Amino acid sequence: MESIISDPEILGGTPVFKGTRVPVKTLFDYLISGVSNLQDFLEGYPSVNPEDAKQVIEALVSP
Repeated sequence: MESIISDPEILGGTPVFKGTRVPVKTLFDYLISGVSNLQDFLEGYPSVNPEDAKQVIEALVSP
């Protein structure tokens, strides 16, 4: 998936959103908490491209 990169030089290889240092797990944590939604996540992490975040979510829910 082009929205996510894993580079040993960035957060020790933790999967992050392309062009950021924001771990993809952070998005999952926001959504799983039930308190936050995608818009809250994007407001909290403005460096994440909204389309990249949507692509990650769609990949999870698509069969």
